[in-house]
Amino acid sequence: MSPPSSLLRVGAAGAAGYLLGTAPSADVAARLASGGAVDLRHAGSGNPGGANARAVLGPRWGYAVMAADIAKAASACRVGRWLAGPTGEHLAGTAAVVGHCYPIWNGFRGGKGVGCSVGQCLATFPVYFPIDLGVAAATAAGPWRRRAFAATATASLAWVAAGVLWWRRGWPNGWGPRPTVGLPLAAAASSAVIAQRFAASRNNT
Repeated sequence: MSPPSSLLRVGAAGAAGYLLGTAPSADVAARLASGGAVDLRHAGSGNPGGANARAVLGPRWGYAVMAADIAKAASACRVGRWLAGPTGEHLAGTAAVVGHCYPIWNGFRGGKGVGCSVGQCLATFPVYFPIDLGVAAATAAGPWRRRAFAATATASLAWVAAGVLWWRRGWPNGWGPRPTVGLPLAAAASSAVIAQRFAASRNNT
């Protein structure tokens, strides 16, 4: 594959990941559940994500949104891998998180990206995925004032650290790509985007 062709494929992987990330799962759920009467950007916490959908629309719709957000990021990773190999997979996963948080179709006003990061981790770092869920659950159960942020921040830091460890040790990675520096870099990039969204949400409350 020539360098220009390779760059085009990597660029296509990033673009595809972003577009898949912008899929408005929470908006679709709100429209189906309320007949268009509820806009999650103006109801509950104002966040168009699974947690707010669960609070406003009920558990069934909330879990459906979470599942859709996980699926769209995992799908983005697979498309990225098909287009440009492991590099494309990592780029597409991060781009999906960006697309979810900053969708062009909604004036760049999206969710916090947590569900998408779960899908990214599941696709690109499957051997670590159960540990990631355990870290998040354990932190969320703690006596923190902002438990959602604490759980997300702790899980993000552990995700990046584990990515570095797997890369440096060359440990196996299940159905995910062979660990390279791209693993912790993608985890760090997605975590930074999510942290920024949490910060922006806090400043707006």
